[in-house]
Amino acid sequence: MTLQAKATPGARLLTPTDHTLIMIDFQSQMAFATKSIDASLLRTNAALVASAAAGFGASTILTTVAEKSFSGPMFSEVTAPFPGKSLLDRTSMNTWEDEAVIAEVNAIGKTRIVLAGLWTSVCIVGPALSALDQGFEVFVITDACGDVSDEAHERAVTRMVQAGAQPITSLQYLLEMQRDWARTETYDMTTGVAKQFGGAYGLGVTYAKAMFGASEGH
Repeated sequence: MTLQAKATPGARLLTPTDHTLIMIDFQSQMAFATKSIDASLLRTNAALVASAAAGFGASTILTTVAEKSFSGPMFSEVTAPFPGKSLLDRTSMNTWEDEAVIAEVNAIGKTRIVLAGLWTSVCIVGPALSALDQGFEVFVITDACGDVSDEAHERAVTRMVQAGAQPITSLQYLLEMQRDWARTETYDMTTGVAKQFGGAYGLGVTYAKAMFGASEGH
């Protein structure tokens, strides 16, 4: 049998409308002990993810743990793209055991869950394994997560992948939702987020546009 290729995207790729992003515990106290990723890079990657989700209109839940009593406020880079959005504060380390969060997940009604946050081995592993157990498809933005050591982060990612979670990166999340530079309605937003938070790639976009007036897909 000869396979016939088609110019259509694979069903495993993320789209802006097919998932719920849950950003978990991007808070001061959690960041203080994070050693697997530099704090400035963590903040940049979290900002990229939040800005991408807001720009594409992806369903998003922002949740904290013990915000007032212990862990402190959520990073402003994460909340700024969602002005006026309520934060769901929890007592449980496992977000998936919080009734308010689950009520929001059910109200949104998406079967794909994308996770990012602190710490990987506790507050990301918990909802990832719980959601997988209930039949959800789970993606973890690994460079927008962090833990108390490289070992803790890597073992957590391995554990989730072995259970069926799919690891992606923050820039991949942005570009996978754009996927075609001919989508002009989100082109400026995507390149704008990339220029602001996309590291060396963003510098390249800025340089090409400034020096040559270059534009992807044109």
